[in-house]
Amino acid sequence: MRLLYFAWLRQKIGVAEETVVLPSEITTVGSLLTWLQARSDAHAEALSDLSVVRVAVNQDYAREADAVSDADEVALFPPVTGG
Repeated sequence: MRLLYFAWLRQKIGVAEETVVLPSEITTVGSLLTWLQARSDAHAEALSDLSVVRVAVNQDYAREADAVSDADEVALFPPVTGG
């Protein structure tokens, strides 16, 4: 899986992107986020308040119950406002 981090998430985690191999039990966005929180202290801090994190799977907004797989590109970013 290709993970992309944007804005302050990128700053807190320390990388713009990473490639990971998911454990077999990670099948949803929600389980992915929980797994990422446990990867490092930086991930835990950046993802401590999931209410301010948005997720896109293959460039489509996703919810916690949506499926994910190793073949996906997942982007994590703060809420976006327009103007």
